Amino acid sequence: MSNRFNLLAPDVRANPYPVYAELRRNRHLSQVDPGGMWAVTRYADVMTVMKNPLLYSSEGFGRAVRPAWLGHNPFADSMICMDPPNHTRLRALVNRVFGTAALARWEPRVRAYAESFAAALPSGRTVDVIDAFNSALPASVIGELLGLDASLRPRFKRWTDDLTSITGTAPDDLAKQAQVRDTVAEFERYVSEVLELRRREPREDLVSELLRAQTGSEALTEAEVHSFLFLLLVAGLETTVHLLNHSVRLLAEHPDVLARVRANRSLIPQLLEEVLRYEPPVHSVPRHTTADTELGGVPLPKGTRVLVLLAAAGRDEEHFPDGERFDPERTGQNHLSFGYGIHFCLGSQLARMEARIGLETLLDRFSGFSRDPEPIVWNRSMTVRGPVVMPMRFHAA
Repeated sequence: MSNRFNLLAPDVRANPYPVYAELRRNRHLSQVDPGGMWAVTRYADVMTVMKNPLLYSSEGFGRAVRPAWLGHNPFADSMICMDPPNHTRLRALVNRVFGTAALARWEPRVRAYAESFAAALPSGRTVDVIDAFNSALPASVIGELLGLDASLRPRFKRWTDDLTSITGTAPDDLAKQAQVRDTVAEFERYVSEVLELRRREPREDLVSELLRAQTGSEALTEAEVHSFLFLLLVAGLETTVHLLNHSVRLLAEHPDVLARVRANRSLIPQLLEEVLRYEPPVHSVPRHTTADTELGGVPLPKGTRVLVLLAAAGRDEEHFPDGERFDPERTGQNHLSFGYGIHFCLGSQLARMEARIGLETLLDRFSGFSRDPEPIVWNRSMTVRGPVVMPMRFHAA
């Protein structure tokens, strides 16, 4: 029987940070379950991995999200699972879609969605804030950004939940495996229909932009567009949904902070950076070594699987003094919650904008909010951590 920490054990899933702290104190890399990957937890070691993408290959991510029981998965072929030069080419083709000017045009639409969903929240009555607001807002934004059918918004979250659960699905959970395979097939069929429609009738949306995207003689192939849309749906939803989830929960748990932020909305951007450090949506990214190397006092032969724990690095006391304390007044943030280097998240500014506007809208409409006392049920994934449901009560202004 293994004495390694199991990162998917229910008690660890409920609060992984004591485990992360113990792994950091070990000073050397340690193997963790499931799978026996070597966990990279200290900020300096995480930076070493992120700064050396050719030695610590992102194809390790692709292998993690394409287990034998799943087989085909366009997400595993997306640029988040690629190394240079293929990654460099794809990044150049899609980078302009997320420029500052494009985001500025989207801010009024994001605010309109936020105000609409906030207006539907009942005062003084318990509601699942994830379904009613935290998921509804980014699902609507990403749906319109991509030009997808708005009536399918409830499916978007189910699709992303299933795709992010791949790394947490047990080898003997045949029912869940079948569900994920069905989701991949369903979403891919839908993407094919959307692409065919956009070729016939181009619109002012991101899908049409991707079909037109070209650098010199280079353009995206059909398979590359498929994989990028898989990536964008997952990344565009999961990061923002859980950034909102953690932000609302932490404000409910810290009423003094909520009062300060409600009195001074200019504090929201700094608050969000602390949430990203302290309770990030993305907890880890898998990698594998392409040559023999050494890290954290451990020799890593070529082909070794490592798990880069961004959430553990975010609380490293050697880099963030008093790192286990939630401190919205913390300055000089340089967390790694959106990655680093060539894989820095393309949609980071969109996620920040949606979360900022979401919080502004909730604080405009309500005097505060409180969470029901029942324990939170957390999702099951090695990469993304967040609640499945979160009952909350909103208080009238």
